[in-house]
Amino acid sequence: MNDLAFLDDRRGPMTERLRQWCAINSGSSNLAGLKTMHAALSEAFSDLGAEIETLPSRPLPVVTREGEVVEQALGDMLRLVKRPQAPVRVLLTGHMDTVFPIDHAFQSETFLDDDTLNAPGAADMKGGLLVMLHALLTIEQSSLADQIGYEVLINADEEIGSQGSAHMLTDAASRAHFACVYEPALADGTLAGARKGSGNFAAVIRGKSAHAGREHHLGRNALVAAADFVAGINQLSGQREGLTVNVARVDGGGPNNVVPDLAVVRFNVRLEQPEDSDWLLRNAQSLIDTIDKREGFRAKLEGGFTRPPKPMTPQLDAFFRALRAAGDDLGIKVDWVPTGGCCDGNNIAAAGIPVIDTLGVRGAHIHSAQEFAKLDSLVERSKLSALLLLKIAAGEIPNPGLFDKTENN
Repeated sequence: MNDLAFLDDRRGPMTERLRQWCAINSGSSNLAGLKTMHAALSEAFSDLGAEIETLPSRPLPVVTREGEVVEQALGDMLRLVKRPQAPVRVLLTGHMDTVFPIDHAFQSETFLDDDTLNAPGAADMKGGLLVMLHALLTIEQSSLADQIGYEVLINADEEIGSQGSAHMLTDAASRAHFACVYEPALADGTLAGARKGSGNFAAVIRGKSAHAGREHHLGRNALVAAADFVAGINQLSGQREGLTVNVARVDGGGPNNVVPDLAVVRFNVRLEQPEDSDWLLRNAQSLIDTIDKREGFRAKLEGGFTRPPKPMTPQLDAFFRALRAAGDDLGIKVDWVPTGGCCDGNNIAAAGIPVIDTLGVRGAHIHSAQEFAKLDSLVERSKLSALLLLKIAAGEIPNPGLFDKTENN
């Protein structure tokens, strides 16, 4: 399509803006950095001429090392809306936060070669936000623009589970036929298809302190009880197909001469089947109850499942095949594989619309200091998204959100 010619000379400006965005530390807990990133995104996305607003995120319940639940403030969400009554309505989402806090060693860029930028957030997902923006700028240049309405949500807490913004994603999904999320593809361009669900938990176990020499018998060792819990919860891995439990951290303890009276066990659960969440919760609570019934101990389970599984439904398969058709026209091979990772695409899919959630740049080694983005994919992936949307608007490929209706006619 001639409409895509708009993107042909955009690699240089896109690369420069990506470098500027990666230089802004926007770790999930860095509220000042997120505010700076929010302002940069507001300026860049204002070129779309859409209605733009800032939405506050709900505070995040956090279990401290002392076992108390406190509320953590989160960064604000950026929302844009354009042509909400158009025949084709798409939700596009991304996140401005990264996993790198302000005191992390990885804060600067390195060009590994002319096409590979190693920088914090380059792939995950500041490069993806640029792809989203330029796909929409291409739409605005097209004669088909009036056929496409869109809502853009860019949150600031995706890397920590989107608990402060998930309700806004669900609400926006109710207004869209389908959704596009701009997490990075793999370095070879492969996308994520079906995704596992995820939950984060903390087991808070309280015992009784005592002198380890004089009155050891009066103490109730919370770390020992926590070890029993760790052994039990770890054994749940593999008892349901695709279900894994990762014990990530244990907080507690103190001087060698004091019986520890507190331990906090933090763990993550991944699962393929929605019904397995109830099974996991029952078994985890049973382990907690066993400890709680011991004389001198108290135990409580905090947390929950925040990302439902995202299965490969017929509707989602039709969406991927539509993307593959667009890729064929561009000479881009489009493949997808199931993955244990999860993202906002899980929440959007659970709201009932098909979503492809790795439409961002090609890259690799995300969440590490080796993270990189392939710069030639900035334009490549912008063209892929733009052509997908334009083909749906033109009726050349079916609206994936209406797949079931189309099949029934």
